[in-house]
Amino acid sequence: MPPENLPAILEICRTRRVLVAGDVMLDRFIRGNVSRISPEAPVPVVHVTREDAYPGGAANVARNLAPFAGKVHVLGVTGTGPLTSQLHDLLEEHGIDTSGLLASPEHETIVKTRVVARGQQVARIDRETIKPPSPALVARALAWLDEKLPEVDAVIIEDYAKGFLTQELVDAITRRAAALGLPVTVDPNPGNPLRWHQATAVKPNRKEAFETAGLPDPGDVPLWALLERLPALGERLWEKWDTHQLLITLGEHGMALLEKGRPLYHTPTRAREVFDVSGAGDTAIALYTLALAAGCSAPQAAEISNLASGVVVAKAGTATLTPDELLEAARLQKNPAGSAVSAPPSPPAQG
Repeated sequence: MPPENLPAILEICRTRRVLVAGDVMLDRFIRGNVSRISPEAPVPVVHVTREDAYPGGAANVARNLAPFAGKVHVLGVTGTGPLTSQLHDLLEEHGIDTSGLLASPEHETIVKTRVVARGQQVARIDRETIKPPSPALVARALAWLDEKLPEVDAVIIEDYAKGFLTQELVDAITRRAAALGLPVTVDPNPGNPLRWHQATAVKPNRKEAFETAGLPDPGDVPLWALLERLPALGERLWEKWDTHQLLITLGEHGMALLEKGRPLYHTPTRAREVFDVSGAGDTAIALYTLALAAGCSAPQAAEISNLASGVVVAKAGTATLTPDELLEAARLQKNPAGSAVSAPPSPPAQG
């Protein structure tokens, strides 16, 4: 259950500054109605009624932080042109520092356009060119980091495997942050198998965790059977990543926190209903990191992160939440508190 002193924690969060580094994107939504099938091909004809755009990828993590943190900075690479300007404008509307969005003529701003009709997504159109940053671009990123890192309280690395995050750049970020004593959290992507050996926490989802560990996902099993497999999973992931904490999101089963030398901690789902899971992982890493920066223990941070994610999945699209919504969700929370699991849980008694 979220800490009883959540209002005080959120007040501290308002004084914290967070830097988000990773693959920034622009999420566009074209919404409309469908009344017929095209005579040209067996596809629906969508009559557009509205178009929306939001920060996506690492930029959405920054957007999730903005209502809670004192200041948010974002580091990533973009192209040039109107779509890049739109991404800048959307972030700046939330007071986010965009000086770390490094424009490059060799790259294009990643744009994901979703076509939605009658509440259902009928198509997604992606504009992206996946390529690593040039040495000159890495030098620009490091120069910017050297300027900004002394001003922040925590760092989030958001990897969507779109090319910006290389081992060289990640090592430079974690090494510089560790020298300053800053917590560093990571949202990894199996498509970009990087080492995270100086990170404070890595937050894979269930699928990513089993895939990276090279273990079979047990599938649709009872909670006790899933939790029973997590300590071995954690050992495999620590061999690969050597991080201090693992926060594994488990979908309808909530979250599991593994810390070296401590019992597994499980917090059940706080979602009252699930409408759309888009962006829930961004919310989870944002609030977990900010809670750590505010002085929370890892289990406290996991509870806050889990509660925030439960609010977001009840919203449509790439959603975020406000401090008032989080406090109201905590007030309405009736579920039992999370708990440490000091030994593998047992199956229910038979007969």
